[in-house]
Amino acid sequence: MPRKKGKTTDAIAIIHRRYYARRPEREASLQEERANADVARKIYDLRKAAGLSQRALANMVGTTASVICRLEDADYEGHSLAMLERIAAALNKRVEIRFVPRQASLRTA
Repeated sequence: MPRKKGKTTDAIAIIHRRYYARRPEREASLQEERANADVARKIYDLRKAAGLSQRALANMVGTTASVICRLEDADYEGHSLAMLERIAAALNKRVEIRFVPRQASLRTA
């Protein structure tokens, strides 16, 4: 008698299997959203670590607080390399871009 597989109770795995697995366009969209959220989170974390408000960072970068707010929004899709370099310079950091191999399947966490 074949052995039954245990049911998955991991909600992320279930959602991924139902809505993303074997759907390249959805997986690509998910990867893009993760990248946008990661950039936004990094900007926020760097600003907080420097002890700056959005307005203070904006003054250092030469923009407005609303632009910094938008850049820290995970849904924002317009991150430009030029703006990221301006933020990095204001925080005494540098931007580093890496190209890594694509994964065959997405991680679930």
